[in-house]
This record gives sequence, structure tokens and C-alpha cells, in this order.
Amino acid sequence: MIISDDRQTRLAHVIIDAIWDDDLVDYSDDELAIRAAKQAIAEFVREDEQIDIQARQKVASLKRNVIEGSPEWDILYKKYYEEERNRRGKS
Repeated sequence: MIISDDRQTRLAHVIIDAIWDDDLVDYSDDELAIRAAKQAIAEFVREDEQIDIQARQKVASLKRNVIEGSPEWDILYKKYYEEERNRRGKS
């Protein structure tokens, strides 16, 4: 998953505004809150990309040649993707 810097900034603002509007948090420094939200989003994206790579490698390493985009590939990819998320404690 690729999210541009502009999109990450927009998502960070949406998250920070929603938390503020729900009276869940009072920020002493709005810019610091935005930076923290952007950092969390960027980390999520990086980890998701790593999980995606691991799942793709597992499917590709199978002895039978499973063609990407086939129903079998989709099922195996989802299975390995979820296994990797669970292994990382991200369920």
C-alpha cells in the first residue's frame, strides 16, 4: 500500500480532528500531534508493505507454480498475509 505524503498529512488531520471533536484528548501542541499521527500512519504503511512482501514470497516459493491473480493465488495470499499479521501480533 502506497500513501503519498499529502494523503498521510490529510489522514493525520482527520484522525486528530476526530479525536479532538470526541473530547478524547486535549492537545497542548497541535503540530506535535499531527507529526505523531503521520509517524504512526507511515509505520503502519511500512509494516503492511513488509507483510505483503512476505506473503507474496511465500506464495512464490511453493513448488507448484501458482499464477498471480488466480483464485488459488488469492486464497493463498490472504492466508499467508493473515498468518504474517498474526505472527507480528497485528490481528
